Amino acid sequence: MVKMDVDIGGLALKNPIMPASGTFSEELADIFDLGCLGAHVTKTITRGPRAGNATPRVCEVDGSMLNSIGIPSKGVKYFIEKTIPFYRAYETPLVVSISGNTADEFATLCSEVSVEGVAAIEVNISCPNLEEDGKAFAIRPGSTFEVMRKLRQATHLPLWAKLTPNTGETSEVARAAEEGGADALVVANTLLAMAIDVRTRRPKLGNLMGGLSGPSLKPIALRMAYQSAKATKIPVIGCGGISSADDVLEFMIAGARAVQVGTATFINPTAMPAILADLQVRLEEMGVSDINEIVGTVLDGEQEAGVVFMEAAP
Repeated sequence: MVKMDVDIGGLALKNPIMPASGTFSEELADIFDLGCLGAHVTKTITRGPRAGNATPRVCEVDGSMLNSIGIPSKGVKYFIEKTIPFYRAYETPLVVSISGNTADEFATLCSEVSVEGVAAIEVNISCPNLEEDGKAFAIRPGSTFEVMRKLRQATHLPLWAKLTPNTGETSEVARAAEEGGADALVVANTLLAMAIDVRTRRPKLGNLMGGLSGPSLKPIALRMAYQSAKATKIPVIGCGGISSADDVLEFMIAGARAVQVGTATFINPTAMPAILADLQVRLEEMGVSDINEIVGTVLDGEQEAGVVFMEAAP
């Protein structure tokens, strides 16, 4: 058997497969054993109840998905009283995803969820920062550093910073998150996108624009994971369009130490355990005895993260 356990910033996982926030719920326990996963990642929560965006919230685009859910939440009180007790039945580490409108709100919520039963906190710094005209915290290195610094002061638990693909400064933002106190990086959230129904001329989402996820996002997220792993010394968790064992291998070869599966679960609720089983087989076929052996083994020569120009073939 291949050794599958990985270490994510001091948090031991028995394997590198976990859900992406917003794509996982307790109801999946009726379909497969949730204990088989490396970690459980909750839907993103906010301090108080939140209704979410106008409908329609989801639409399909060329085999991928657009969503504008708007982070509906029952609030921190419900999470502590109802959600945490459910996951205590599993030895699998529980990672809570949180969102805030300001750095101070983020820090307060981070402190409130730093309770027994929570193993790590994933901070969704891809969400709008009201102190920066609605621009996501992780768009810029400066705002990334400031929010992570306040979060680091608010908890003793491992902090995973979830980055956004809606930035042109991937490496700089990754380094700023590390310098601010992140123990790991989740790379990446959805890409801002749009779709229009040509018959009605109306946007297909009630909120006009939404986040692109699924196979269309994978090459972008893979590039970002590679750049982030090159730019920092903390673990990277790949996220974006992962639906097969080979997708997992791509991200890990690029430098990720674990992955999150999202849209694939909407298509096939048993996608995660299926990917995990296939991954074990693929590694055995490759002659790998420890999954950590493949991390960061991409044959990129001496190239730094960035654009590589190749001469056209004669």
